[in-house]
Amino acid sequence: MKEQLKAIEERAQAAISSAADLRSLDDLRVKLLGKKGELTAILKQMGKLSAEERPVMGQMANQVRSTLEDMLTERTEILRQAAQNARIQAESLDVTAPGKKPPMGRLHPLQIVEDEVREIFLGMGFSVADGPEVEYDYYNFEALNLPPDHPARDTQDTFYITDKILLRTQTSSVQVHVMEHQKPPIRVISPGRVYRSDAVDATHSPLFHQIEGLVVDKGITMADLKGTLELLMQRLYGEDCKIRLRPHHFPFTEPSAEVDVMCFACHGKGCRMCKNEGYIELLGAGMVHPKVLEGCGIDSSVYSGFAFGLGLERIVMRRYQISDMRLLFENDMRFLEQYR
Repeated sequence: MKEQLKAIEERAQAAISSAADLRSLDDLRVKLLGKKGELTAILKQMGKLSAEERPVMGQMANQVRSTLEDMLTERTEILRQAAQNARIQAESLDVTAPGKKPPMGRLHPLQIVEDEVREIFLGMGFSVADGPEVEYDYYNFEALNLPPDHPARDTQDTFYITDKILLRTQTSSVQVHVMEHQKPPIRVISPGRVYRSDAVDATHSPLFHQIEGLVVDKGITMADLKGTLELLMQRLYGEDCKIRLRPHHFPFTEPSAEVDVMCFACHGKGCRMCKNEGYIELLGAGMVHPKVLEGCGIDSSVYSGFAFGLGLERIVMRRYQISDMRLLFENDMRFLEQYR
């Protein structure tokens, strides 16, 4: 037994000294000193010894156990310190190294131009109104002088949720909400998303953005409308920008007009982009129809007003000379990063 204890001690010392990490050292502790360990197995044989040998072997076994425990404790501390140093080294930060500049986001070209339009109108004394995108048929059509059987509804085919609830086709519905809750004088714009059942192509999308404008007060005329739109276009496209109004028909305005802006490519001389007309159609406008005013509780014999609706995508495309609307929705960073 004495030779067995010495052999265990020698093997254990060599194994403990060469243990590479805390896990292997703990496995070694169990192998040597655990309930089924080598030293424990020797101690279980003490009952076979004589009364004279038992104290001597017991003292020697305890001495071996104490020696191994001290070695295990010492080696554990060495390995723990080494592991901590390695972790510190791996996680160290060189504060003198140059930092990495995080990529900066930027506004979408649609948002850039919308913010600019907002600022222009705020400077003219307008306020900004908002309304629901999921709208009642009444506000989207009927209150704007478009009864259920009106043929003009065909050009604004939209997505219906129920027979009476739909995704709005125009932000003109907001002007009805405003006039129902606010009496003249009124000067508001209402930017937002609108929806129509259009096929996707270079100039159409089932989702697009519109900015509705509304002014209601005493003595408002077409001259006020023209002056307002001229100032807007000059701020957007330059002081030399010109507009023209062509007679048109919208159910919610009377008289109505299509508003064209001078072609940015040829400056009114005529080219392929403007189909040799010198102007490009940009928005619709007109004087608010008396029926719309009366339906909102405003006396049309006292008050008059003008309204206009411009497509934000169309303004952005003219502003940045973009030929395909789909580029604004595809989220290609190579395209979007060009605009600030």
